[in-house]
Amino acid sequence: MGKVTGFLEFDRQEQKYQLAGDRVRHFREFTLPVDNGDLRKQAARCMDCGIPFCHGPTGCPVHNQIPDWNELVWQDDWEEAARNLHSTNNFPEFTGRICPAPCEEACTLNLENQPVTIKNIEQAIADKAWEMGWTRPEPAKTRTGKTVAVIGSGPAGLAAGQQLARVGHEVHVFEREPKLGGLLRYGIPDFKMEKHHIDRRIRQMEAEGVVFHCGVNVGVTKSFASLHNEFDAVLFAGGAEDPRDPKLPGQNLAGVHFAMPYLTQSNRRIGSEPIVEEPILAERKHVVVIGGGDTASDCIGTAFRQGALSVTQLDIRPRPPEREDKLAFWPYWPTKLRTSSSQAEGAEREFQAATLGIEGRRGRCIGIRCIRVDERRQPLAGEEFVLPADLVFIAIGFAGPVREGLLEESGVICDRRGNVIANENDYRTSADKVFAAGDMRRGQSLVVWAIREGRQAARSIDEYLMGSSILPR
Repeated sequence: MGKVTGFLEFDRQEQKYQLAGDRVRHFREFTLPVDNGDLRKQAARCMDCGIPFCHGPTGCPVHNQIPDWNELVWQDDWEEAARNLHSTNNFPEFTGRICPAPCEEACTLNLENQPVTIKNIEQAIADKAWEMGWTRPEPAKTRTGKTVAVIGSGPAGLAAGQQLARVGHEVHVFEREPKLGGLLRYGIPDFKMEKHHIDRRIRQMEAEGVVFHCGVNVGVTKSFASLHNEFDAVLFAGGAEDPRDPKLPGQNLAGVHFAMPYLTQSNRRIGSEPIVEEPILAERKHVVVIGGGDTASDCIGTAFRQGALSVTQLDIRPRPPEREDKLAFWPYWPTKLRTSSSQAEGAEREFQAATLGIEGRRGRCIGIRCIRVDERRQPLAGEEFVLPADLVFIAIGFAGPVREGLLEESGVICDRRGNVIANENDYRTSADKVFAAGDMRRGQSLVVWAIREGRQAARSIDEYLMGSSILPR
């Protein structure tokens, strides 16, 4: 695929960003555009590797046909590349921006640490498709008369809703928040993905017949029973938003928050939504973020843009190696030192640091007490230290979906972790005509997994309603 000798002729060209000192002054996306000619050269680097692990189960959960659209970009056939890309991925402009790109880790050229820039090419194809008008509504030619309720408008719910509408079902999507998109809107900062990308897809889906209901919290403001009686099938596509709670001493002090309320409030502020709770702002504060994942990184970038004096990230894990052992890990996702764009904006990173508690004065946090740990996460005697902290964010992951409301009222059976039990063959829950997909079923995961599960659940629902389905898995 691509040019036969392209990987020998062209070097990998990394995505370029605005300088950190410039981009922290705003919340807009800061990646710099890449010339079409340069993108074609990057696509030409895709080699005829025999077994393209990039789009297998180790590389791309939605099974994007990556070698195919790399070839099409190299041949300058962007429209066909866009058609191919959309055949497996409903929202490539989302994944091209916020997916961590396991496909690049699985690329054969990554054996030499020079994988094809798959993520950048994907985003460029998707953006060009919108720019040229190739991405249009695809309404069903005939209607089935069947109705489906989708609870949650994150990537899983949107993908399922779009697939079901395109085969003729009447689809209603119910969203608890005032605006659509779930964590795509309220959890992902604008500097990673601006929200007009979501709005554009919503307009496309409305033109395809999908009906959206905002401000409806099923199980709270609308009973699950009434919804269940009204529709022929129901899909649970909510998130795994119950935060993992470390129950630290001093955690109730003012200035200590879980990560998601902070990110959600910031996104509401940027989106001109009213803020009813007490403002959480990092301006002129020393900020400490507990956790080493993507959510922690998003807190770092947000804090810098709000004018934080300093940001320190605590990670209980040992500092990873600069490069992984390829023979031990490839083509799987490896543990290695990764520096996000937010961390590169000036964050201090403390590895092998466990949090013992929050110190306070007059009801407010003033510091965070930590201790060094060994590789087994056992405390090291005499290795305690204290960091000044006016603001602390806990970003150590999520325990599963919130039980109160929908899950309790519906009575669906959950596993020990609190996730809704539904297998990957038919996505059916223990309740009649109720299905589940995305983070509510599998736990906290990537946007690309949510899209995959939404698409597969849509096919299962279509089969349940019609006896067979033409939708892909």
